[in-house]
This record gives sequence, C-alpha cells and structure tokens, in this order.
Amino acid sequence: MEWKLKTFQDLTIEEFYEIARLRINIFIVEQNCPYAELDGKDALALHFFAVANVMPLKIAAYTRLFRAGDYYESPAIGRVVVAADFRNQKLGHELIRKSIEQVQKNFGVSKIKIGAQAHLKKFYETHGFKQIGTGYLEDGIPHIYMVREE
Repeated sequence: MEWKLKTFQDLTIEEFYEIARLRINIFIVEQNCPYAELDGKDALALHFFAVANVMPLKIAAYTRLFRAGDYYESPAIGRVVVAADFRNQKLGHELIRKSIEQVQKNFGVSKIKIGAQAHLKKFYETHGFKQIGTGYLEDGIPHIYMVREE
C-alpha cells in the first residue's frame, strides 16, 4: 500500500475518479442509500488514501480530513471507507490511526469530531472516540457524533 495525502487541487483526475467511484459504490450502492455524494466539500478537504499495488489504479481506503470550521467547529474526519476486497485485512483500523495522525500533524490539534454510522460506535471507541449527544438520522441511516480528545 502507498499512502497519499493531497489537496483537492493536487489530486489527479484518475485519483479523484477512483475516490468518487469508491465512495459511490459503498455509500450509495452497497448501503442502498441514494443521496448527493458529491456535496461540494471536497475542495475544502485534505484527501487521505491508500493506493493498492495493482494496476489499474485502485483506491483501497480513504478519508476526508477537515480543518476546524470547514465542517464542524473542530477538525473532522469523514467519508471513512475501505473497499470491499480489502476489509479482511484490518485496513480500517490502519486508516483511522493514520487519519488521526494526519489531522494532528497538519492541523496541530488533538480534538477530532466525526459523524459516525451508529453501528460503528465500538470500532471508533477502540481509537479513542467517545459519543457526544444523542443519535440522529442522516439519509435514513442512524448516526452519532463522536469526539476524540487527547
């Protein structure tokens, strides 16, 4: 795996296409949840992703990283996704660990907020996130806000 961190402007057309394809395939098709995946926030985010050592280009895992104020009042990690054929490799845990490191390195803070699908609460808790507030529905899927502070 090769890990990359890029601004929206630095993504190649092929990289953005593969990122969008992965997000659409998982969040819309696999989860059977039609919504506007391309939400206009990609230009604000840092894009952190793992490229598999295969050809053609294959994005194995991906997150969007936001500065404080660009999404929430705190820096945020969003659009956390691992391609189906890489899920049995515990890549999700590596993705979250590395995403936290990137937020701390690039934004100089330790408080991070996420809006997580509720069924992933225990997964995020293993990485130091704690639920705040009550749950909410987003596009028909139960979600919770979680914060990680060091």
